[in-house]
Amino acid sequence: MTSILTLLTIVGAQLRDRLRDLRDEPERGSLSVEQVIITVALIGIAVALVAVIANAVTSRSAQIQ
Repeated sequence: MTSILTLLTIVGAQLRDRLRDLRDEPERGSLSVEQVIITVALIGIAVALVAVIANAVTSRSAQIQ
C-alpha cells in the first residue's frame, strides 16, 4: 500500500512540474497562421494529385477492357 501511495505522490509531483513549465511558456507549441495556410495548401495539392491519378488509372483501365 505504501508503494502505491509513493508512486502516486511522485506522479502528482511530476504532473505539477509539467503544468508549471507549460504555464511559464504559453506560446510553446502554438501554430502560426502561415504554417496553417501552408499545411492546408499542401493537403489541397495532395488531394488534387490523388484525384488526377485516380482519373488517369480509371480511364486507362477502361481502354484496356
